[in-house]
Amino acid sequence: MTAKDVAETKIGGSSVATDAALRFSELLRQYGCGPVPFVGTENAFYERHLIFDRAIDPAVATARERYEAFAHSIRDILAQRWVLTKKTYDRANAKRIYYLSMEFLIGRSTATNVTNLLLDPLVRHAADEQGLNWLQLIEEEPDAGLGNGGLGRLAACFLDSMATMQLPATGYGLRYEYGMFRQSLLDGWQKENADNWLRQSDPWEVQRPTETVEVRLNCSVQVRGGRFEVIRDRPSSLYGIPFDRPVVGYGGKTINTLRLWAAAAPDYFDFQEFGSGDFIGALGETLEAESLTRVLYPDDSTPMGRQLRFLQEYFLVACSLADVIRRFRRLHNDWESLPDKAAIQLNDTHPALAVAELMRILLDDAGMEWEEAWSLTRRTLAYTNHTLLPEALEKWPVEGFEVLIPRQLEIIYEINRRLLDDVRKRFPGDGGRVDRVSLVEEGAERKIRMANLAIVGSHSTNGVAAVHSKLLRTSTVKDLAEMFPERFNNKTNGVTPRRWLLQANPGLSNAITEAIGDGWITDLRELSKLKPLAGDTGFRDAFLASKTQAKVRFASWLKATSGRLVDPQTVFDCQIKRIHEYKRQLLNALRIIIEYNRLRANPNLEVVPRTYFFAGKAAPAYRLAKLIIKFINNVAETIDFDPLTRGRLKVIFLPEYNVSLAEKLIPASDVSNQISTAGFEASGTSNMKFMMNGALTVGTRDGATIEMAEEAGEENLFLFGLTVDQVDGSRGWYNPQWHYENEPEIKAALDLIFSGHFNRSEPGIFDPLRDMLLKHGDYYMHLADLTSYCQAQERLGRLYSDSGAWAHKAVLNVASSGKFSSDRTIAQYAAEIWRAEPCPVL
Repeated sequence: MTAKDVAETKIGGSSVATDAALRFSELLRQYGCGPVPFVGTENAFYERHLIFDRAIDPAVATARERYEAFAHSIRDILAQRWVLTKKTYDRANAKRIYYLSMEFLIGRSTATNVTNLLLDPLVRHAADEQGLNWLQLIEEEPDAGLGNGGLGRLAACFLDSMATMQLPATGYGLRYEYGMFRQSLLDGWQKENADNWLRQSDPWEVQRPTETVEVRLNCSVQVRGGRFEVIRDRPSSLYGIPFDRPVVGYGGKTINTLRLWAAAAPDYFDFQEFGSGDFIGALGETLEAESLTRVLYPDDSTPMGRQLRFLQEYFLVACSLADVIRRFRRLHNDWESLPDKAAIQLNDTHPALAVAELMRILLDDAGMEWEEAWSLTRRTLAYTNHTLLPEALEKWPVEGFEVLIPRQLEIIYEINRRLLDDVRKRFPGDGGRVDRVSLVEEGAERKIRMANLAIVGSHSTNGVAAVHSKLLRTSTVKDLAEMFPERFNNKTNGVTPRRWLLQANPGLSNAITEAIGDGWITDLRELSKLKPLAGDTGFRDAFLASKTQAKVRFASWLKATSGRLVDPQTVFDCQIKRIHEYKRQLLNALRIIIEYNRLRANPNLEVVPRTYFFAGKAAPAYRLAKLIIKFINNVAETIDFDPLTRGRLKVIFLPEYNVSLAEKLIPASDVSNQISTAGFEASGTSNMKFMMNGALTVGTRDGATIEMAEEAGEENLFLFGLTVDQVDGSRGWYNPQWHYENEPEIKAALDLIFSGHFNRSEPGIFDPLRDMLLKHGDYYMHLADLTSYCQAQERLGRLYSDSGAWAHKAVLNVASSGKFSSDRTIAQYAAEIWRAEPCPVL
């Protein structure tokens, strides 16, 4: 079946080629595919992959085999364009962007690539022709286990935008064999299971063994008694094998690359040890090397886990910089042009070792003097800070540097010596400032401050929301910001509308396109044209119909995959994000218990029926976060079995939150809870996804939610709680006990919890929550904001009863979400930090 076959329509017995046929023909010429059909003949892409890759009769292929053949066929279509993109960049010798990140939460690739290649009608028709359900087919692809939270999802959105905007860019990460973990629930507790997402071959990756990189370390590892032991001062090597994935820009004009590194040992096998029966010892180096990229986020509660994480970060940096420099030199560039040909962005502190590693390359390999090497390093590197939490600003023990990479430690010490000399000259007598800006944290265990290293060794440090960038400058790294004010800037995060609106929400996307055209897909500011339609009954009805459609679709999926039933007529009230005290899932649960108490006290109370959805993972070693998950599940079970609440309140914790789940739930959501303690959320990106899908936000004035309120008007969000200044100002005197003693609904809710109402057969398990709230000061101020939160939810409930007024606010939110496209963010990075221009592929 060719594109022309798809697009022909039968009218009165004759075939008429539509505009779509011409468009498909243009696409196939653009992708260099020639006349090869997609499916339907023995020479078609799909059939050839089943027969020649699998040696199987297409008639008996399994669902997984059919999926892989489809994915390979789509990759065949883009392959020549992918090659042409690389050739174009080389020929132009364009300045390239290199985005280094420990996470790329890309989700599934197939549907996104089909969407961005504009092949959706062709591929769906091809699937129909083969008697396949396209939606079931793409369910065969697992979510890639390459990330966990917002940091990795942001990186994936940025790659999409860079390709769509035709910027010459490469993403660099690690090819984890196992994701963080697959989350399941057992008696309400989080259970961590192996996420072996690469158990079956991935049709979207291409191994490049000829571009393998050697990484030298100052130690070796041997296996004794089944345990790895580090041997100091015995140099060894690891090898980084690159695996490339296509990053398709919308329209298929540019196809960039995400390069992921897998660790391997040298070609070495000790036959003597193997022959003597020490099978593990004979494979020791191979096991040690391959373990490096086996798991995303090894358990950092143990010294071995922390050491593995540190080595992962260096491995990413060493492989990626070696690749960057190899490409830079292959194009015959002089060293002094490095900042003009390469912009390297460090996504948080994880790749901060790039400062020391690039200096090592320039000093030792290129033979430069210090000043020249330092100038080139700073002008090439830029750093994005993603957190204000002290525990997330990485600090690595000096001992790890001494064992693994002592030369880089020497360089860091020299950077620090020069930095502190400058501080003493500019701020004489200010010993406290010297201690705070130092790259070395003194103490019982000396540590290197990676955020300080990244700031000092780069020309740009940006935050990811206006309030976050302000707090970064005025509080978190105030001394460094005063020394280098010109380096600090803000780049508010964004998300790709192709993934999170066009692909995830076809009903709303179609309604928008019918109303204002499709320009919004690549210029989200076009959504502002919807503002006058917020008062249009016809468009409001179309919006409400698309929301109902998404809710019914989600409810059907949930029933089919888990057996759980939800009513699409209820309010879908969602909080989906990593489980952490500062994100305050516990605050949400407390609010639900207050509503539950109201119904127990007055069964005739009129309420808008709600279904509360929670989803998110807790770090395996984060006991309190895991207890919060257990608490939510116990509350859900208790409410489910209480006849007073049936059909009025329902709580569901959705396990294994990932990109694919978010793509289904966010379009179906009516309410988005963004309720972090003010001053703790750097930006947030789920808030933006909910907004552009027409959910109304209940939130604190934190992160990018502040800017969302500025765009849409505070009257169109439900803001509550303490501000950043109020949180900071009340630290010295805040007393959660006061709220318990003086606010009756709070007291009643806590008394119900700690009476054992939600844990009758598990006495005492929630005592740590009482201790956190009432004995240990309630650091994240749950009780301070709880009454205000309940009041905001009451206002929201009243509005929902008026569907026209609800739709009016929801449409205004969609219309005001244009700022929060990752295209806008990337345009600012390119113009203000990278100084990079598009390089169109002709």
